[in-house]
Formats: sequence, C-alpha cells, structure tokens
Amino acid sequence: MAIKPVAPIADNTLASDVKSAQSLRSRMKTDQAAGIRAAAQEFEAMFLQMVMKSMRETTSQDGFLDSDASRFFTGMLDEQMAKNLSRTGQIGLAEMLEAQLTRQFGLQAGTMETQEDTGAAAVGVTRFPTFSAETRHRPPPDLPATAGMATWRAALERSTPAQNTEPAAFDSPRDFVTTLWPHAVEASRDTGIPPQFLIAHAALESGWGRRNIPHEDGSPTHNLFGIKAGESWQGKSAEVATTEYTDGVARNERARFRAYDSYASAFRDYARLLRDNPRYGGVIGSQDGTEFARRLQQAGYATDPKYAEKLAAIINGPTLREALIG
Repeated sequence: MAIKPVAPIADNTLASDVKSAQSLRSRMKTDQAAGIRAAAQEFEAMFLQMVMKSMRETTSQDGFLDSDASRFFTGMLDEQMAKNLSRTGQIGLAEMLEAQLTRQFGLQAGTMETQEDTGAAAVGVTRFPTFSAETRHRPPPDLPATAGMATWRAALERSTPAQNTEPAAFDSPRDFVTTLWPHAVEASRDTGIPPQFLIAHAALESGWGRRNIPHEDGSPTHNLFGIKAGESWQGKSAEVATTEYTDGVARNERARFRAYDSYASAFRDYARLLRDNPRYGGVIGSQDGTEFARRLQQAGYATDPKYAEKLAAIINGPTLREALIG
C-alpha cells in the first residue's frame, strides 16, 4: 500500500524559541513519524544558517553600520530565515536526512515507501525508533556551501552508527566529537545553543577529554564541564586540586566536583544548569560563538580572566572544524 507523501510541518515558532525543543520531544512521544520529520527540518535549518554565516564572513564587516550589535541581530535574522526556508521543503535536505536515518537505524514496525511528488522523493514513515544513550553516530559533516546534494549523500552514508563505549579518555578531537555529539545535540534542544558550542566548552574544560576529573580510585567522573559540587548537590562527587583566579592571580586549591555515571548524564546536568539557573539567562539561545563565550564568563562560569578568549578560540578554531568534518 502506498503511503501518502509527507508535507512540511507547519510551525509558527521563532527559531530562538527554546520551548520548541519541548514541543519536539512531545511530538516524538505522540507521533514518531512527525517527530523525526520535525527533527530533520530543524537540522536543515541549522545547516542553512551555517551556510548564511559562511557567506557573510566572505564579505567585509568594516562598514559604517557594522558593529557587534548589528552582527548579533543579523545572526538572529539569518536564523529565522533559515527556519522559514526549511519549512517549505524546497531544499530537500530534510527529506534526504529523514530517509537516511530511517535506513541507518531501521524501523521498529511498519514499512517505508517512496513515490514521486512534483519531482522530489517524498518519504512516508509509519514508525521511527527513538535514540538511546548507547547509540551514537558521527556529527553532520560541516561541508562548504558549494557542496552539492551528491556530496551530502556520500557524507551521510559514511555516518554509520556505533556502540558508545564511554571511554575514560579520547584518542583525538575527532574521537571526542564523534562520541559526544548525540549528547550535545540533546543539550542543544534544551538550551537553544548550537551543539558545536557545547562541544567546544567541554573541550576547553576537559582538554578534549584528556583531563577527565578522576575519583580517588582513578575511575572517571565524566564531568566534562568542570561543574563544582555545591552544598545543594546530592549526587556523587570527587575532590581534586584545581586552579582559581583572584583579581587575575592564579592560586591552587582543592574543590569538590560533581560526578556522573555517563557523559550523557553530564550533558543533561550541564544543560539543566544553564537552563534553570537565572545567572545564565543571557547564555540561553546564544547563536554566536564569541558572544556565547563572553556571556558565560560574564555570568561567572569561571574565574579565569581569559576564559571567554580561550573558549572563542576553540569554537572558531581549526581543530573543532576539522573534527566536525571528519
């Protein structure tokens, strides 16, 4: 039996509306087919926004009207334009991604069929499996804006799923990104912050996973973000030596840090900290890497006076970019 082609999902929310993540999760619970289509459209919107950003970076930003404020609002405009364009279904990336993920992870039940709809392949899915903490895949490739659809298909074909072994350390920045990307995507849905920014923050705090805070027996705490265990923390913790700055002067001290059973738990707690703590209200929804780093430091996330500078260097640097490309 042929399945009716899927139409783009109507959505009137702003691109910066963090509540849309909650709507997406609810949709996945009630209608998995609609949920995966919405997720694919969100990814297409993120890709289009990256394309727009790359295009703008090729033009001069030293004009009379150019400033940090104008670039901030231009970024917001690009984000909304990307989301509006993804709703039309004219690009085709969301359709392709939906079909690719369906083939990769398999269908729990039902079938999938394709048929022509005004010259484009339309995919109908009766049921789509949910992702677990044990399933991971490579991040979407950060291909140049000139990459054609054939290049995208080939890149996505290489993104095969694998079992997450929760390593105590990582072999390379690429291994770090590959392992943690699904957790960063989930945290991104909760905070409205692009997943690559969250990956960069974890890289800064953990040295790309090489400085994992240990328990006394040497086992990892999975604390990738250097979150301390305050008086209100009821979970496990580990006490280790750390460096703090007072009036710009470094000093050594011992402090208790939160401990988690997995990297997934660490990302969830990190997202909850940013989302629920009022001091990080200005960080939520940040779409510019340098601005994200600056707001984190202004909110008091760390005492290092060069913290924002170091984080922005990772976000905008070649190591993260090459790790994302793979």
